[in-house]
Amino acid sequence: MPILTLKDVRFRWPGRRGFSLSIPGFDMAAGETILLLGESGSGKSTLLSLVCGTIAADAGMVRVAGTDLATLSGRHRDRLRAERIGVIFQQFNLLPFGTVADNILLPLRFAPDRKRRATDARDTAGSLCRALGLPDGVMAAKAATLSVGQQQRVAVARALIGQPPLIVADEPTSALDAGSQAAFLDLMFAQVAAAGTSLLMVSHDPRLGERFDRVVRIEDIATVERPAV
Repeated sequence: MPILTLKDVRFRWPGRRGFSLSIPGFDMAAGETILLLGESGSGKSTLLSLVCGTIAADAGMVRVAGTDLATLSGRHRDRLRAERIGVIFQQFNLLPFGTVADNILLPLRFAPDRKRRATDARDTAGSLCRALGLPDGVMAAKAATLSVGQQQRVAVARALIGQPPLIVADEPTSALDAGSQAAFLDLMFAQVAAAGTSLLMVSHDPRLGERFDRVVRIEDIATVERPAV
């Protein structure tokens, strides 16, 4: 069974003068890595929001890890997202005055099954930090004191802890130069492979495509209707 399926999906943003997204069909296999390419305003963020269940489709099916999100209430979509999806945000969305440990362990507070998969969660968080090249003692550091590159790696550790079957990454390399970008992707892909999880990453940069099992351009799977100017 695919880890992700979208079929006959339609969504229109209220109050945005008709901006809508239609996706006839899209599947992602378990363990697959996909780069989703698209320019600004092409609907990438809307698609990710539909996958994560932060917005609900007006029609059609969005199925994540075997569950059709249309069958769930908002509260249960939140629970499924916490349990089954690790999210790497473009701006990382760390708690600045929380420690690195606080930030990595945060998803487990809302996901008891994921917490069980993490076994000894604090030790697991420390192992992820070491695997991602973070310095010794970083678990006690405040997130606000870290460099951008270190914050990015903490965001990856937070997404990976408890081995959710799907990782969704929204332009996580956009703030990095080419050298830092390559090093970061090496680390992220190594940990995604070790966890056996799927990775759906959004970017506008086609040069990243060679690292992925598949490259998908959003205009090939989705139709966007924009308001008339």
